[in-house]
Amino acid sequence: MPDNLDTGLVIALIVAIGIAAQWFSWWVKQPAILVLLLAGLLAGPVLGLFDPDALFGDLLFPAVSLGVAVILFEGSLTLKFREIRGHGQVVTRLVTVGALVSMLLIALAAWALGIFSWKVALLFGALASVTGPTVIVPILRTVRPTRSLANILRWEGILIDPLGALAAVVIFQLVALGTRQVEDLLLAVEIFGAGIGLGMAAAFGLSFIMRRHVLPDYLHNVTTLAVVLLTFSLANALAHESGLLAVTVMGVILANTKDVNTDDILDFKESLTVLLTSVLFIVLAARVPASAFEMNWTITGALLGFIIFVARPVAVMISTIGSDLPWPERIVLSWIAPRGIVAAAVSALFAIELERAGVEGADILVPVTFAVIVVTVFVQGLTARPFARLMKVADPEARGVLILGGNPLAQAVALSLKKLDIDVILSDTSWDQIRKARMAGLRTYFGTVVSDDADRRLDLVGIGELLALSHRAPLNALACMRYAGEFGSGNVFNIRLADQAESATTPAGRVLFKDDVTLERLEGLIVKEGFEIRHTKLTEEFGFQQMLDSQSEDSVLLYGVSNEGVVYPFAEDRTFRATAGWRIAYLGHPDHSTREDTEKSAAERARAHLGEELPKPLPD
Repeated sequence: MPDNLDTGLVIALIVAIGIAAQWFSWWVKQPAILVLLLAGLLAGPVLGLFDPDALFGDLLFPAVSLGVAVILFEGSLTLKFREIRGHGQVVTRLVTVGALVSMLLIALAAWALGIFSWKVALLFGALASVTGPTVIVPILRTVRPTRSLANILRWEGILIDPLGALAAVVIFQLVALGTRQVEDLLLAVEIFGAGIGLGMAAAFGLSFIMRRHVLPDYLHNVTTLAVVLLTFSLANALAHESGLLAVTVMGVILANTKDVNTDDILDFKESLTVLLTSVLFIVLAARVPASAFEMNWTITGALLGFIIFVARPVAVMISTIGSDLPWPERIVLSWIAPRGIVAAAVSALFAIELERAGVEGADILVPVTFAVIVVTVFVQGLTARPFARLMKVADPEARGVLILGGNPLAQAVALSLKKLDIDVILSDTSWDQIRKARMAGLRTYFGTVVSDDADRRLDLVGIGELLALSHRAPLNALACMRYAGEFGSGNVFNIRLADQAESATTPAGRVLFKDDVTLERLEGLIVKEGFEIRHTKLTEEFGFQQMLDSQSEDSVLLYGVSNEGVVYPFAEDRTFRATAGWRIAYLGHPDHSTREDTEKSAAERARAHLGEELPKPLPD
């Protein structure tokens, strides 16, 4: 770091670069971890802009430790046992038997190639077996695989994050530190006892306080953060390196405790994790010495090839024995396994401690782990889509609709689309609205669609359009900007609100319906006047213009569905032409009966009419 630069300015620049990397990764639709690692390597060993050890001094290790503790707690807070049970035997096997097989194979290869000692190799095997939703979800949205394959990959990434971190922590305590500390079973029991005991105590104590409403809601987030940091530090004080185990156990227990709402905590931790991840990965990557690039890349390449082409396929094949998963999906599942945040963050933290302990091979643990991350994300991210299409397990076109809002109009539109066999997801932050939608049989997402939790949990496979129908104009606009890059700017639609209709403000995205139609007006028609959404099918005899002529003055055209099942909302800048075979949805009064309300063709209606006009037969 140049001597003339102020320390505060350097720290501010690190934060700014981290957030810029997050934005750039979102723009190019690549996992943020990749851009952050490259930014850190460029700022550190390549250009020498700053030296983290000189910048932070003795505070580096405590700061990194606390940051990783928060990241692992946030990851473990998403691990709910009912979710692993609900997604099939394959997911359960992948995160248990499959992860164990992968870990042992990778460790064996790293040891046989002479890269690590067997103890450090076992730790590396645990780290290199962990994927994660932050790298899986962007690839899934690009690949758009079949629903069964997408669910397996997505839930494996969600569940393996905290489980893999827990495995790495255990191995670090029992094996890696055994080179200097763990000499008997009693010390191992002490480490596990402190980690599990304090983690359980913190979780139960915090859940008791939250259930009894002792704390006001606005203090839940910061109190949780304080408890996490305190639990981590106390555990480490009682038994060296048991803190990560403690916060992981704490998060898992809180996630599976009834009557404890962790959604608000997750929202807060997501924002904090984004900041910590941005700073940590740049700092940790900048610590990689330039000499690390001089390692034997032939041997490292052999290890990477073994991880991609041997360890993962073997783990998948063992995990899918006896399942009904088709072979093409098993093959694609064997190929997609990019490594993520846990591997980078935990390896860097452990490397610092191992270097202090003088453990052989600790200096190359981070660069080898980073090489695994970069190669798997790049190679598999670029090839997953064509490979999935080659194996015929990729959906040809995303035709589903994501609806933002749980109000009466949004739910009516969602139900009408479902009746036409259109895949629909309805999202809202109101639990009452989500509950009503679920009772009506709709797929739902409870939360904000522009959050990190949505990036991790919202299953957008097969979804290609956004209808922003909420009462919150800023959220509608933000969602349109967020998903314009995801679905394309022509596939994000925003409804006009009453206050926008009275001003010159133009909503983001393509504006729905006519210029005098607002969300409030449509809601009033549904709730107060009993209007309903109806469908009519166009034919050669009864085309779009004839349908328009038969409409009442107060009806509102909503959307059309083509013969291929693609939804085309009626927007101000309508660019489609409805032809025979299309279905047109409109909002109309139930007492207004028009000829297009039937599913009969014009010829059928004519025959029915002629039949009624025929004279009745004379009696004998």
